[in-house]
Amino acid sequence: MQRTLLVSLGLLALALSLVPAALAARVHVRVEGKTQTIWGAAEPRFEAGATPLAALEAASLLGEFYYHVTPLVFGPYVDQIGRYQAEGTSGWVFKVNGASPPIGADQLELKDGDRVLWYWATFGPAGGPETLSLRRLKPRCYAVAAHNDAGASRPAAGAVLHVDGRRVRTRAGRGCVGKHRGLVRATLAGTVRSNAVA
Repeated sequence: MQRTLLVSLGLLALALSLVPAALAARVHVRVEGKTQTIWGAAEPRFEAGATPLAALEAASLLGEFYYHVTPLVFGPYVDQIGRYQAEGTSGWVFKVNGASPPIGADQLELKDGDRVLWYWATFGPAGGPETLSLRRLKPRCYAVAAHNDAGASRPAAGAVLHVDGRRVRTRAGRGCVGKHRGLVRATLAGTVRSNAVA
C-alpha cells in the first residue's frame, strides 16, 4: 500500500513538472537597448515560456542580464532592462511578430515560432518608434522593413546596412552588401535597430 502511494505521488510530481514545459512555446527572442543590443541579435529560437514576460525571463537567464518588474494595478510592468530605468515618456515595451499587443506581457499567450522583441522606446505625440526587421532576399542582398505599433510594415527607405565594419546605403529599403563574413544589421534614424542576419 505504502509503495503504491509513493509510486503514485512520484508519477503525480512528474506530471506536474511536465505541465509548464508543455505550455512553453519555442519562440525567437531579442532585446534591444537604448544604445545597443542587449541580447539575441540573431533572434535565437528556444523554449521561452508561455508569455512575453516569461520569454524575457528565459532570455535574461541565458544572457545573464538584469531586468526589473514593478507590480502595478493593471499588472506587472518591466521598468528596467540592463542599465536603463524607465522614466517620463521613455521605457521598455515589447512587440510580438512586429506588433504591440493591446494586453500585458504576462497575459499574451505565445505560439511556437512567434518573434518577441523587447526594446527601449521614447514616446511622443505619434506614439513609439518604428522597429526594423531585416531579411535576406538572396545571397548578399537584404530587405529592411519598418513596423509601426500596429504591425503594419513599409520599406525602410534610407536604412543603412552594417556588416564587417562597412556601411551600405539601401534604396527603398533594399541593398546588397557584397562578399562578407559577419552578420548584417540595419539602422535608420528614429527607429529601433534590426535583427542580425547571416
